[in-house]
This record gives sequence, structure tokens and C-alpha cells, in this order.
Amino acid sequence: MVSQRLDLRPHRIAVLSVHTSPLAQPGTGDAGGMNVYVLQTAIELARRGIEVEIFTRATSSHDEPLVEAAPGVLVRNVAAGPFEGLDKNDLPTQLCPFAAEVLRTEARNLPGHYDLIHSHYWLSGQVGWLARDRWRVPMVHTAHTLAAVKNAYLAEGDCPEPAVREIGEKQIVAEADRLVANTAEEARQLVELYGANPEHIDVALPGADLTRYQPGDKLAARRELGLPAHERIVAFVGRIQPLKAPDVLVRAAAKVLADEAALPRPPQRPLRVVIVGGPSGSGLKKPEVLIELAAALGISDRVTFLPPQPAHRLVQVYRAADLVAVPSYNESFGLVAIEAQASGTPVLAADVGGLSTAVHDGVSGLLVPGHQTDDWAAALHSLVDDPGRLEDMGRAAVGHAANFSWAHTADALLDSYAAALARTPIVRPHGGNLHTDGNHARSLALWRRRMGAVRR
Repeated sequence: MVSQRLDLRPHRIAVLSVHTSPLAQPGTGDAGGMNVYVLQTAIELARRGIEVEIFTRATSSHDEPLVEAAPGVLVRNVAAGPFEGLDKNDLPTQLCPFAAEVLRTEARNLPGHYDLIHSHYWLSGQVGWLARDRWRVPMVHTAHTLAAVKNAYLAEGDCPEPAVREIGEKQIVAEADRLVANTAEEARQLVELYGANPEHIDVALPGADLTRYQPGDKLAARRELGLPAHERIVAFVGRIQPLKAPDVLVRAAAKVLADEAALPRPPQRPLRVVIVGGPSGSGLKKPEVLIELAAALGISDRVTFLPPQPAHRLVQVYRAADLVAVPSYNESFGLVAIEAQASGTPVLAADVGGLSTAVHDGVSGLLVPGHQTDDWAAALHSLVDDPGRLEDMGRAAVGHAANFSWAHTADALLDSYAAALARTPIVRPHGGNLHTDGNHARSLALWRRRMGAVRR
């Protein structure tokens, strides 16, 4: 695949992320792992000389129309519908104005401005499908989450994904030139649940910024965050919604605390749960639900709530914790698990979706089948009561996380792009891929290399 990557490297790509901006703070609203993925892969691709333009929906009147997120990475904030107060389930009504602005942007340039489209999430896939046909370029699509999978593993009290989404996903699976899955498990789901052609699926494991997420001084991290130095801390990082299941951790911690309180000599280092994140999705209906749950369980004084943290503070959360919990009902991958392990902290995770790839069970952390309180409490006990085991797992976690980097992800994406370009030869008007940046000779040479590779 290396020769393909050299011959079929796109010059400029349009990345579509309709429902959430890569510039948004993860842990708020609909921002999460996908935002991190889109931005970090764009940065890595730009480092390889590929110009990346990301189209996303503006959510504030203060959003600048064009933002340089990093060298070679532009974010275009598209006005489509009201800036605030538009639920994600209402966004299909705004796909037409969003698509219109994407098409207008391309039309302001010479033909062949974009070499390839990469759409993220099903809403973006619907726009990418239209642009693909208009521009006559290939479309690569990453689902990130699938409606059929989410509905199969629905959390109690959560709302099922609407039929319009599952229908839309099936259409995109049938239309995309290449599908990028986060794990082999997601690739299997695309084939079995959506009828995808396995020959059109590429697996690109997500990663973490390994230059940022590294082990550090635990006590210094706790001082910075205002957390006690002597307690056993288990952290949850993510959006507060039923899908992410922070209540599973709170209930398990309450059982651990109750069991320890009944001992003749309770532990000298009490357990503390740190919840980092904000309400999202169906969790917005009951934004105080975790606070109320902790109070009902009688452990309010043992639970600390922190707002979503920027990356430079998030790494301190991971370092401050003895253990990071990821109890989600479904995860296409689970970036939090990799970030925590890269920071030297073991992970206790639900054995679902991509988490079975992100966590090396029994080595860098533990996977818990199901979401029963007793099972999670037992797993918590087995780790927080054994500091030696946690220390061994923390060292192993760093080595495991080293296998996941955004550079590796970008390499896999380039292979997928090459396969898409090879499958869809693009014949440009004016004899080449002419751009407005003045590098016509370079663009024409790229086009000739590409066409030569396709003919071979």
C-alpha cells in the first residue's frame, strides 16, 4: 500500500462534520471523541502536505466563517439553521442549506479544487454523497456510531435512534466509495447489519496525542485540580448521558463504600469518584440526575463534579486518578480509554464495542461484562484495594497505548484514500487538477501520477 499512498495522495480534501465542530470543547453538547478524531487526523494529514478544509455547522453568531485550526487545516463554519437551540435530531432539516454552502464554496474555485471528500457521521454522509456526485470525486465515510448498534445496546431510560437515521446510514453505506471503521468489530457490524461490501471497508484505529498524554506527577496533578492527596480516586470523563453510563460507576462506588463502612477497620484511604463532563443528548432532560443519584445513595461527599476540561487540564485528570472508568453501553472505540492509559492510568471498562480493542483486558485494565452494580463493584474492589496491581497495570497501560497514535491513524486513512481514488479515476477539465494557489505544475504532476497509477 505504500506505493499507492505515494501515487494517489490527495492534494486537498473536504472533510464534512455537520453536527459538531472539531473546535468545540469535548464533553459539552454533542462534542466528544469524534471532534478530537476529526481535528487530530486533519492535523496529521496536513503535516504530510495535504490541505484539509473542514465544513461544520456554525452554532454561534460569534463563529468566524473561516478559522485556521492549524497550519494547513481550515475550518469553515457554515450558517445552516438557528445558531442555538437546534437539537441534533432536527439537523436533517438543515442538510439542504448546509449542502448548498458546501457546493457554493467549491464553485468559487477552479474545477478540481477538492480531490476527495471524507464525511463523518451519517448527517455528513448525506451531504458528502451529493457533493461527490457534483464534483465527481470519491467519498470516504466514517460512521463513528451506528444507529442499529446503539439501539441494540440501549441504556435503560435512553431514547432509541430514529428510523430516519438508520435509513440514512444504509444509503450512505451503499453509496460511499470506501468505509472507514474504527475497529474490526465495527467493520463486522457494517457488513452484518448494513450489508456493506467487506472489500470496501478499511480499518483505521483511532489514537491519542502521545506527546500530550504521558505519565506525570500524581500529587501535583491532584493539587492542581484541588483533589485530596491521600484518597483512592476513580474518574469518569465524558458526556453525561445514559449511553455513557456514569450512573453505573456511581452505583458501584456506593456499594464499595457501603461494604467498606461495614468493615471493622474501614480503609484509611477512602474512595472518591470524580465526574468530568457536562450533560448531553438525552441527558439534557435531567441535567442534575447524577447529583441527585449521589445524594439518594448517600455518597454526595464522595463524588466530585468537574466541568469539561481542555486537553492540557484533562491530562492532569488522568494523572490524578488511580483508575479511569468507561462504563458505556456502546463505544465505537473509546478515546478516553487510550488517553488515560497513555497517561499511565489503568482503565476499568465495559466489554462492549471498541473498548475490547482499546483496553488490554487483565494487562492494562479490566473489562466488565454487562452493567450490573455487583459486577462493577467487585471489579472496583479488586483494583482499588490492590495498589501494586494498579501500578503494574499503569506501566503496561503506557506500552499498550503506544500502539495507538494519530500518526498511525493518518497512515491508515491515506491507504483508504488511495483505494478510493484508484477505484474512482477522476478526469479533470482543463487537462489537470488546477488550483488557485499558483502551484499548477505540482498539481498537474500529481494528476499525471494518479492517472498513471490508475491505468496500471
